Amino acid sequence: MTEAETSNGSCNGRLRGRIALITGASRGIGAAVAKAFAREGAQLVLVSRTVGGLEEIDDEVQALGAPPATLVPLDLQSFEAIDQLGASLFERFGKLDVLIANAGILGALSPTGHIDPKVWQRVIDINLTANYRLIRSLEPLLRQSEAGRAVFVTSGAAQGVRPYWGPYAVSKAGLEALVRNWAGEVTKTNLKINMVDPGGTRTAMRALAYPTEDPALLKTPEDIAEHFVPLAMADCSRHGEIISLK
Repeated sequence: MTEAETSNGSCNGRLRGRIALITGASRGIGAAVAKAFAREGAQLVLVSRTVGGLEEIDDEVQALGAPPATLVPLDLQSFEAIDQLGASLFERFGKLDVLIANAGILGALSPTGHIDPKVWQRVIDINLTANYRLIRSLEPLLRQSEAGRAVFVTSGAAQGVRPYWGPYAVSKAGLEALVRNWAGEVTKTNLKINMVDPGGTRTAMRALAYPTEDPALLKTPEDIAEHFVPLAMADCSRHGEIISLK
């Protein structure tokens, strides 16, 4: 874990003083949420595989007047590293106010019987199992907050039939079951747990899935990011919901 020096940036927004961890923070929806949270005064912990991508987003965050983010270069298939993340954050902050579990991969679009087992496992690891490990590692920190909040990014692929999308659809259906169960377990605590289904959004993953689609017809990650702010606020009362932005 690398950490930039503390700054006295002027942040007076709706998330002022709240510590928010965002996975998949170096691009797309994750990067847009990071900037939206920075404008609202959050202290950010940004997680992604690449140091360079994290540093670029941190530069943008600081340009918005927010303090430097805590940067965590982490491959979400490194489950032991996720386990250690909670302890590291406890030493640094003593708590976590917000978890935004955004990271995900598409995997192969292929007939189910043709999918390489390694591709299947990678999609399940990152889209599903890593989120279980994040819950396991970070729930104690969220409980230390006066108003712990968690938001997971899901997809319409989790619902109904989506031929050729086997690994991705299964991983998102599993994620929704995981999050609903966790939400049910913490109803008598200070935690509020929700999901966001962004629908069609102008991201690299969407371009990979629909290469002939005109991206100008899609919502931007910045359009999506604003919907995460109310779910991260201390006065959020929504719980166990899927917020669809289609």
